[in-house]
Amino acid sequence: MKKKGIIISLVVILVIIGIGSFWLITRQQNSSTPTNSTTTTASSEEETSNTTDSERNQIAAMMEDMTVEEKVGQLFFVRTPQENQISDIQDYHLGGYVLFGEDMENETRASLQEKIQSFQEASDIPLLIGSDEEGGTVTRVSNNPELVDEPFKGPQELYEENGWQAIIDDTEQKAAVLDELGINVGLFPDADVSTDEESFIYDRTIGMDAEGTSEYVETVVETLNQSQSGSTLKHFPGYGNNRDSHVEIVTDDRSLDELRENDFLPFEAGIKAGADSVLVSHNIVNSIDPDAPASISPAVHEILRDELDFDGVVMTDDMDMAGLADFISQDEAGLAALQAGNDLVMSSSYQTQIPYVVQAVEDGDFSEEDLDDSVERVLHWKEELGILFEK
Repeated sequence: MKKKGIIISLVVILVIIGIGSFWLITRQQNSSTPTNSTTTTASSEEETSNTTDSERNQIAAMMEDMTVEEKVGQLFFVRTPQENQISDIQDYHLGGYVLFGEDMENETRASLQEKIQSFQEASDIPLLIGSDEEGGTVTRVSNNPELVDEPFKGPQELYEENGWQAIIDDTEQKAAVLDELGINVGLFPDADVSTDEESFIYDRTIGMDAEGTSEYVETVVETLNQSQSGSTLKHFPGYGNNRDSHVEIVTDDRSLDELRENDFLPFEAGIKAGADSVLVSHNIVNSIDPDAPASISPAVHEILRDELDFDGVVMTDDMDMAGLADFISQDEAGLAALQAGNDLVMSSSYQTQIPYVVQAVEDGDFSEEDLDDSVERVLHWKEELGILFEK
């Protein structure tokens, strides 16, 4: 019996030792897991960081090899000419083409794709290809039934049909259509706050107050980002219920406080949501700069950069609009836009504007540092859209 008791005791001791060893080993394994996980996470983050650094280095290397003429050309997002479409891309090193209604006429999906592809093949640096596709009163692609079955609806009509879900569905459809055709920038959404049905811009907006417009802008920008389609907030600093600068010089008498408390809010929402670009209007905003249209006003751009903290691409509205064309010559306007802080000039007069800007750089009237900053932002946007480097 005594021997049996000893044997039982030994067995118990061995079991206890075994359990203890198992617990110790398990604890060591568990305690090592966070270290491995942390190491893996750190390695993953480092890899992501290195990828970003690699792309930045590629952009920097590109810029080192670019001439002043090539850099200046990248800052012109121009109306597609009716003649010399291919040669102008090469001669002026253009940053991109904007397609209007006339460029869509008599096109099928296949023929438009082929035309856009020919533009891209002609360019050493991939082009931004843009087109106003707000829906409703401003649409280019979907006015041609060969390209889209029926025109895209305006935001107000969509919202009435099915609220924000209709806005999301419509934005996804637009992004898919534009991508299929080769258009990477749809030049929307409209971030203007307009509640007056008689105002010029009202039909192009969501027709809500600042809060509702902010939600609309945020919804569209986030949806476009998910679709890797370029977003453009317009028309900073906000049209409000003012007149049409397409046909006349427009003066805005609202106070800066009113703009901050109302019209800036949708732009802030869009910027926080990750908007790629902001388009600046030609309206003269007296409370910011009574002496120049917003598009060529350094003070307006300072607010956008410093107060709203936007570090993406800033572009002008169409330089041919009377709100600017009746104020300053086209050659001077192109340079003034870049000096004010724009990264892209939307123009039809690029054949004379580009040499004018190149001369200004050579004369020291437009610094190479500012030129490089804008070129870097434009190239970074192209990289973000997935068109600059082969993936």
